[in-house]
Amino acid sequence: MKEIAHRFDDSAAYERFMGRWSRAAAVEFLDWIAVPVGAAWLDVGCGTGIFTELVLDRCAPSAVTGVDPSAAQVDHAARQPAGERARFLVADAQALPFEDAAFDVVASALVVNFIPDRPRAVREMRRVGRPAGRVVGYVWDFEAERSPSRPMRLGMRRAGIDVPAIPGQRDSTLAALHSLFEAAGLIEVETTSIEVTVPFTDFDDFWKSQTPSYSPTTHAIDAMSEGDRRRLMDSVKRELPIAADGTIAYAARANAIKARIAAR
Repeated sequence: MKEIAHRFDDSAAYERFMGRWSRAAAVEFLDWIAVPVGAAWLDVGCGTGIFTELVLDRCAPSAVTGVDPSAAQVDHAARQPAGERARFLVADAQALPFEDAAFDVVASALVVNFIPDRPRAVREMRRVGRPAGRVVGYVWDFEAERSPSRPMRLGMRRAGIDVPAIPGQRDSTLAALHSLFEAAGLIEVETTSIEVTVPFTDFDDFWKSQTPSYSPTTHAIDAMSEGDRRRLMDSVKRELPIAADGTIAYAARANAIKARIAAR
């Protein structure tokens, strides 16, 4: 199965697609890792700055730096309220531009599976973390088809449309994450699953959130005839719990991991 090539250059579309899901999962994740106040954080793959902002608001950090390979995402994050309290840089997770032992907490929210060389990236995260510091992260459970895109993907299959694999989806399981972090030399590795439910005002609200401009799936849908597109939408509706008043709420699951850096 061919993987989707994801590009996250349209920040507004990404916010509509993932913003509400990211915030819901991040709150649960931050409660679980329970980082002490006053820590220096690095947010790897910061995107539009959603996770960075929640760290600032909930964790009382001494400093936060966010990095992302997309200049558009970094520019968007820097223009948000978090931009006044955090530093945002364009950088590759596979070659972080920081000295060794620069941060107390190195976090990656909904990103690890999208990094081409995941072992190298986690080793980089360990390198820039301080002795006894933490490397933490979470990803949607793509392998079990429990991501926020689940209804869309299942509806496409029901309609007979080939659904490409998500990049790195096999590394989204708890076991794969555990192995990835242990192989990078991290210790005290723990995992958990986080389930969150997000509401939508109606099907149109859901559909717009699921068809961001940057997605190859959206391009394929746009190329359909009106009749085929309508049949697809009907197929997706059958995968959704639509209430009598038209509102929708369904759950997605993220797999989370936390570990420590050994004393050097």
